[in-house]
Order: sequence, then structure tokens, then C-alpha cells
Amino acid sequence: MFRQLQTWIWRCLVSAIIVWGSPLDAADSLPGSEATGRQGAVSAGGAEAVAAGIEILKRGGNAADSAAATILALSVTDSGGFCFGGEVPILVYDARRKVVEVLSGQGTAPRLATREHFVKLGGIPATGLQSAAVPAAFDAIVTLLDRYGTLRLADVAEPTLKLLDRAEVEWHPLLARSLRRMIAAEASGGADRSRGLRLASDYFYRGPLARELAKWCEQHDGLICYEDLATHVTRVEEPLSVDYRGHTVCKCGTWTQGAYLLQTLRLLEGFDLAALGHNQPETIHVTLEAMKLALADRDVYYADPLFVDVPIETLLAKEYASLRRALIDRERASLEQRPGDPRRGKALLPDLENRKGLGGPIHDTTTCATADGWGNVVVATPSGWSGVQAGETGIWLGTRLQSFNTWEGHPNCIAPGKRPRITLTPTLVLKDAKPVLAVSVAGGDGQDQAGLQAVLNHIEFGLSAAESMKAVRFGTNHHVGSFRQTAPVLGSLLIHADAPPATIQTLERLGHKVQPSSGALWAPSAIRINTSGEFEAAGDIRSGRHAAAF
Repeated sequence: MFRQLQTWIWRCLVSAIIVWGSPLDAADSLPGSEATGRQGAVSAGGAEAVAAGIEILKRGGNAADSAAATILALSVTDSGGFCFGGEVPILVYDARRKVVEVLSGQGTAPRLATREHFVKLGGIPATGLQSAAVPAAFDAIVTLLDRYGTLRLADVAEPTLKLLDRAEVEWHPLLARSLRRMIAAEASGGADRSRGLRLASDYFYRGPLARELAKWCEQHDGLICYEDLATHVTRVEEPLSVDYRGHTVCKCGTWTQGAYLLQTLRLLEGFDLAALGHNQPETIHVTLEAMKLALADRDVYYADPLFVDVPIETLLAKEYASLRRALIDRERASLEQRPGDPRRGKALLPDLENRKGLGGPIHDTTTCATADGWGNVVVATPSGWSGVQAGETGIWLGTRLQSFNTWEGHPNCIAPGKRPRITLTPTLVLKDAKPVLAVSVAGGDGQDQAGLQAVLNHIEFGLSAAESMKAVRFGTNHHVGSFRQTAPVLGSLLIHADAPPATIQTLERLGHKVQPSSGALWAPSAIRINTSGEFEAAGDIRSGRHAAAF
């Protein structure tokens, strides 16, 4: 009890006197791509965002405070992949209550965003204001602070304001002004931290800033209106999870693609991957074939479960996995999309209607994972791109509506108030009911392909976080693209070009259409908590990920 009282007093003092020093000022003090420590860790995109998160931890904040600071800073350092008016699904392990919870930081389709509207347009645009979902990131950050954090918005926003005050691009001073207005609204709540956070959120979603955003959208042929903002909430949900080799793997719901990682693990339970060996040809083959089957189910069934009945219990059931596993040929790569029929207990869905959309580029995102010495862990995947700046607010709006389709009768068909089925998909792994691995990945449909390999590298092959981030990765475009529904590239196998030539040759003999890549192949960040309790924070240096720990 005395120790808890000391901790509470210290956090109160931190909140009152927090000031900022050198991490954002001196380039030589910025984080690299890997670090270890026992008190706290951050792994994310931009180096200065990681520096912001680690400084919060060093000054006594917890993992939620650190994640809030990191995510806010990422809207500046990684603005090409995440905007302030974008989205951020979040997984939280709350050490005090010993629970994992999901914050659904994904905005819905506005009231005017009907299927009929976009059919007349010829589809949902890949860029511009018409494809903006209701901005969700800010309320998710506030909810994270209020429900799990200890600091105020003013505290965690300080490093972001320092970045914005450099005024390196024209919208920086405008966003800084908007952020300071929300901080002023928070201050009007007095000493009550929760009240202040609510007032800051109200200012954005129901107050003056909401009216400015709505008016600007109306003047520029946008679909977001005041009522869309005023009724937005961040849902707190239960995670989806499966047990795998003595671990519990947690993901967000079917409004993300995350459940297909869980389906893939169910399929892989039937193979002794550890005996096959890390990144050996047969290991890659069976993993890829399992991913193809799970991705096929993703494309047919996943959507916002508040709007459609997603048969997720059956999709994640061992019995269904056993039916589907029998479709994997260990001697030959599949060149077909093969969704199953979970409602009728069949391995294959008959009479599949193959559809494709207009297609669009794979967009970037960014990453964030934090952990503290009290046992809390937060992992999030912030995103938002190709949108527009909402005038003098300095707030950029994203284009997430393009993750819907306009196919009448499809579970992921656009509808007002509905969340698009997104690719954003943080991962949290527990053993003995405590976190051992947090993974966030940027890279569209490849996010859970890289995330799955990070999970397997930990559970099956015992790799450290740094080893996992440096390892050869592989994946596929054997799926419907999540951005304007690009047609599948059947049989494709993407793999790092530095994979052994013999491995590539064997995979080609198995029938895979191998495409060696000299690029990063997605952008993972991870925090691993090893058996001694030490944090291993690492990011993929090939894709500009950074990490820090102390």
C-alpha cells in the first residue's frame, strides 16, 4: 500500500511539473532500431515520436501515457502514413485489472456516405475528401489516457507541440493552434483529470472545432457533418483470441483483418513448425498456404459485427480449422482462392462469386508499442493518408472509406454509421496471462503477414525481438486488396531478396510465383518481454522503425 501511495504521489508530481529536454532537440540522442531495458520501452515509427514516448516513461508516466504521446507525435513525424484526423485501433493490457481490452479507434462512414452515392460516382475515391471517415484517432487517444493513463492531454501533447512549433510545413502552426485550443478546453475542467479530458474531446467532436470541421466539409463537398462528429464514440471491446502452443494471441474484432492471423494459427497447429526449422522452404510453404486459406475467409466474411453477423466463433474453431487444413497440399502451392463455408461446416464455399474493384495503391501506416515497469502494455496501429487538410484547422482527414466496397449484399458493403473492415491490426501475445510480445506493423494487407511471422519467430523459434525484425520475411498478394478491392495475384509469393537462392528455387518448384524483393516488405515494430523480465524493443531498420528502452 505504501509503495502504491508513493507511485501515486510521484505521478501527480510528474503531471504537475513535466517539462521537456534534449530528446527532441539533439539528433545524436535520437533512438536507433533496437534497445533493451527493465523499466520501460517504446517501439514505433519516427525517431522523435519514440523519443517522446520514452521521455514520458522516464518521467513517471505509464504505458498508456507513453502511447498517447507517441501517437500524437507520429501525426507529425510520420504524417505521410498517419494524420491527426485518421484512425488508430489500440490493444491495451491493464496490469492492475489483468485484462486485455480493445479501443476501437476507427471512425464510421458519415450519414451521407451511402452505397447509392458512391455507385453514382463510379466507386469510392482513392483520394480526396469524399472518402474520409469520421476522424477517430483523437478520441481514441483521449479514451486511452482517461481509462488507463495518469497524465493530462497537456502533458502528453507537449512533444508534439514542440515538433509543430518548428513550422517545417505550412499546416504545422495551424494544427498546433487547434491542439492548444483543445488543451485550453481541458484546463477549464480544473483539477479533475477525467473531466478535463472529456472537455478536450467535446471541443473536437461537439464544440467549436467540430462546427468548423463540419462547415469546411460542407463548403468543399465533403460528407462529414456535425452530427457525425457529435455522435462519435470510442468503443471499448473485448479482443478476439486463440490459444497457440501455450500462448494467448489477442487481436481486434472483425472490423479489422486481425482475426485471419488467429485463423492462420489454428491451421498451423497441425504442423510441427519448430521441427521444420525457421524460414526453411517447407515452413514457408505451409505458412503461406495457411495464410491463403485464412485470407480467403477474410475477404468473404469479415466486416463490422455491429452491422452483419460474422460467424467468428466457427471461423476460429479448431473443428473448422481441421476441415480447412486438409486443403493444404504440402507438395504444391494453391493457385485458387478457396474460402470455406463455416455456417454449413464445409471446407469449401460452393459457387464463389469472384468480384474485384477498381484497385488502388497499397498505402502506408505507422506503428506504436509501449510497455512500462508496472506491467502495462499498449500496442496500436495509427493510420490515415491521401486525404485533405481541413482548412485553417490544420487537421488532415484520411481516406479510409476506400476499405469498404459497394457490392450489394457483401458484409463489407458501405453503409452510414458502419466501420470499414480495415487492415490496421495490432497484436498482443500473453503467456501465463501476462504479455510477452507486442507487435505493430505498417503495410496494408501485409500487416498481419509480417505480424504472424513475428509471433511465430517468438513462439516457435525463440528469436529475440531484434533477430525477428532482421529476419527474412515473406508474404502474398493471393487475396482481394483492401484498397478499392484490387484483384488477387494468385500464387504470388513475396520474399526478401536476400533469402538463400536454394530456398527460392525450392519454393518455385512447389509452384509458388516467387517475387524477390529488395525492399522492406512491410514495417514491423515489436516489444518482447523475455523470460528474465527484460524489455527487448526493436523495429525493422529497413523500413525506418525505431526503438528505445531504459
